[in-house]
Amino acid sequence: QVQLVESGGGLVQPGGSLRLSCAASGSIFSIYTMGWYRQAPGKQRELVATITSGGSTNYADSVKGRFTISRDNAKNMVYLQMNSLKPEDTAVYYCNAYMRISGNPYPSDYWGQGTQVTVSS
Repeated sequence: QVQLVESGGGLVQPGGSLRLSCAASGSIFSIYTMGWYRQAPGKQRELVATITSGGSTNYADSVKGRFTISRDNAKNMVYLQMNSLKPEDTAVYYCNAYMRISGNPYPSDYWGQGTQVTVSS
């Protein structure tokens, strides 16, 4: 079995910062792209940022210049540094990994359980 476990969410004031972490564990053969998505109440899940195994990144326009995604391939971890947070960043943040697991030749998407980020004064 494979697990993605997020941590680092919480309540922060507007303008503040948070750092999310996600650890992938289990029978992992190879992780390709990792990323963060978010879902606000009443809205669809949306992409926040992704990063390839080679370090190429992609960001939603709404977070460019404020959020930074990074990963540690040796530890199977991905991070999201969030600065200058706004109330509209409030959402459940989900970790995603597109990866192959041992015994399966085809990669698939895997998701964490989500971590709540609330930006409010």
